[in-house]
Amino acid sequence: MIWIAPPATRIDEPFVADERATLEGFLDWHRSTLLHKCAGLTAAQLTERPLAPSKLSLLGLVRHLTDVERTWFRRRFAAQPLPSLYSRPDKPDAAFDDVDPSRAAEDLAALTAEQNAARQATADMPLDAIFVSPRWGPMCLRWAFIHMHGEYARHNGHADIVRERIDGTVGT
Repeated sequence: MIWIAPPATRIDEPFVADERATLEGFLDWHRSTLLHKCAGLTAAQLTERPLAPSKLSLLGLVRHLTDVERTWFRRRFAAQPLPSLYSRPDKPDAAFDDVDPSRAAEDLAALTAEQNAARQATADMPLDAIFVSPRWGPMCLRWAFIHMHGEYARHNGHADIVRERIDGTVGT
């Protein structure tokens, strides 16, 4: 039996809400959009790199965003001593380089788990919570939410193009 990425339900962001609910709602919409772009594809299709010479694949995007979620919300803001799941000092692009169809289901599950863990890690933090970056100095959680919106929006645009090249599916 061939594994197929499961359907993903996109939940609309709130149309009238306070700042926190709006930031969280838009981020959740972006999160579910990436999963929606993967839905219905086989593991092999998720690892396709249809834009040569780029190493971009849908599964690579999933793996990259798993690491980004973990880094910003759990490692930085929640100060949880966790390693990166994919990126390594000797191979910073491993999320894109080491895609493997036999791990597609695990990688999608890891993204969903990391998204849930990020929500939990920051649920009780005010938007003004500060992480001090050795490179950039003080950064607030509000900034991290907005940064993640941009990160997902950019990569969801990539996912649109990759998906269209794989099976012709556009939009949605």
